[in-house]
Amino acid sequence: MNLKGRDFLKLLDFTPEEIGHLIHRAAELKAQKKAGVSHEIHKGKNVALIFEKTSTRTRCAFEVAARDLGMGVTYLDPSGSQIGKKESIADTARVLGRMYDGIEYRGFGQTIVEELAKYAPVPVWNGLTDEFHPTQILADFLTIREHLGKLRGINFVYMGDARFNMGNSLMVGCAKMGLNFTACAPKEYFPDQNLIDICNKIAAETGATLRFETDPVKATKNADVIYTDVWVSMGEPVAVWEQRIRDLGPYQVNKALMDNAGPQCRFMHCLPAYHDLNTAVGKEMGEKFGRTAMEVTDEVFESAQSIVFDEAENRMHTIKAVMAETL
Repeated sequence: MNLKGRDFLKLLDFTPEEIGHLIHRAAELKAQKKAGVSHEIHKGKNVALIFEKTSTRTRCAFEVAARDLGMGVTYLDPSGSQIGKKESIADTARVLGRMYDGIEYRGFGQTIVEELAKYAPVPVWNGLTDEFHPTQILADFLTIREHLGKLRGINFVYMGDARFNMGNSLMVGCAKMGLNFTACAPKEYFPDQNLIDICNKIAAETGATLRFETDPVKATKNADVIYTDVWVSMGEPVAVWEQRIRDLGPYQVNKALMDNAGPQCRFMHCLPAYHDLNTAVGKEMGEKFGRTAMEVTDEVFESAQSIVFDEAENRMHTIKAVMAETL
């Protein structure tokens, strides 16, 4: 399968076969790294990483993956680029496209990364936008396949705010790859209806099912995977914490929900997670609202059913696969 020159902006742009190919390639590259087999297949090339929103996992994954492939890396943090400020997105794309072999963007609206891709003469990769987070889903699916042996037919439940990048991308990914997707949240936290309609059409072809449930007990019965994310995303005001805790508190992933799903169930989270009070934000909000944890309890996060750190590692292997194949 030839993906050379392709942008990686959202999973809607790729067929199930292409997504499966990237996951398979990631597994191959992971095995090579574990065996100490060099794979500098893009030695001499260079990539630019534009981060308007900072990140631990995404930055480290792209940097290590690029260097494993033999490439040089330039990291541009929020103060290191004039994109959209003193220089237009189109001009930035054309300048960087003359100097680099690929461009990663992590930031705000999906329209920004789409415009970068429109004008850049090299592949552009979406490291996260407000609407989509496609590299995370590849890591999630590689992890599910490693632990559960398959993707098709897996009962996948997303708990919490399903309106933004993670809820959107997981729903798209499940529809494409034949997983049974359930979003569990108050109705006002469900994904956009237009995207639901698109995913239902895809699911009709792949055998996936989409379900939207407000009752956590009904949603998690017989779940193979329970997945959640932070209730307040990067860039949102502190003032929204009170409402999110009030609305999403009943959707916290705890031992009772995991037990309701069954012993086969695995817990996943894209990280960072507020599972204790050992972060500045977690401590501040926990003390303010009288909670020891937010979206997931520490008991679940640290349990044998939790596969969050395998998932985090797989960010690097799947991102490596995207760069290896599109370059």
